[in-house]
Amino acid sequence: MHDAVDFIAETYELGSGPWTMAPVARGALGQIWKLSGNGSSWAVKELLFGCDEEQVRREAALRNAMEGLGVASPRLIPNCHGTHVSQLTASSGGSYVKLYDWVDGTAADAADPGILDWFGRTMALLHTAGEGASQTPDSWYEQCPQDTDWKDLHQRVRQAGVPWSGALGRFIGTSAAELARWVTASGPGDLVTSHLDLQPQNVLVGPDGPVLLDWDNTGPISAEREFARAVYVWSGGHRANLDAARRLARAYRSAGGRATITGPESFSMLFATALNYIRVQAECAIDPTVTAAQREFASKQVVASLGSAPDLTAVSRLAAALEEA
Repeated sequence: MHDAVDFIAETYELGSGPWTMAPVARGALGQIWKLSGNGSSWAVKELLFGCDEEQVRREAALRNAMEGLGVASPRLIPNCHGTHVSQLTASSGGSYVKLYDWVDGTAADAADPGILDWFGRTMALLHTAGEGASQTPDSWYEQCPQDTDWKDLHQRVRQAGVPWSGALGRFIGTSAAELARWVTASGPGDLVTSHLDLQPQNVLVGPDGPVLLDWDNTGPISAEREFARAVYVWSGGHRANLDAARRLARAYRSAGGRATITGPESFSMLFATALNYIRVQAECAIDPTVTAAQREFASKQVVASLGSAPDLTAVSRLAAALEEA
């Protein structure tokens, strides 16, 4: 990575160093590195599956708008050319990278009432700042694999001999079909530009309070569907704490959030993203063209995702509790 470090330091005009760069965490889309030197630290996100530069522009615009509203997040640093993403040289791997402020902090506790209040207000501010979106949401949030897609995938998984083949087959035969019935295209009425990955693991609590991370997915979405997915995730998923869900929803509405949950149909985004994530990770886990490390990561993600897939009974119970709130 020596060439990559030199390239990043030069492209972002960080100075002569010396610089060190160490791996910190791996996410679904990229590897996070900590770049340190000259008494400062930065977060480098290496994008492992290419880059949509228009999406990066949306990320920067929404992140900056939310900073003006008092929502803390790491700065997305422009390079010396004024753009927010850079491509490493071929000798360094050719990946796209983004540079952010390094943030020290602890993981957000979704059971903390203060964190729930903060998150509800933050989501309301996101939906207010992002009002008036006219683009169609990405198919990742609006569509999901069909029966023939699952059948083909399961056949290839069985042939690959991975240990979770049977678990995937059982999921396809039960939950996948049940959840897919609720995945539909959203109407234009409540579209907003928003974060699209509002999970507790994307919040760190630093010395000055909570910080919202990981804006990579920024784009158009139904406010109702993002609100429903966020409430489900933040209240504990299929083991939902209904009091936590009600508190979050009250904080959201008190801050001007207008989205409401009407029933399982409000959770279309939750179902679509869960099903799509399992599919793409299963495909990556048996893909001979990616690295062994990427296949191993994907395989672990499949196992974890099958164990935490949305439960329709829990969703219905959550929707009913919020109707009564």
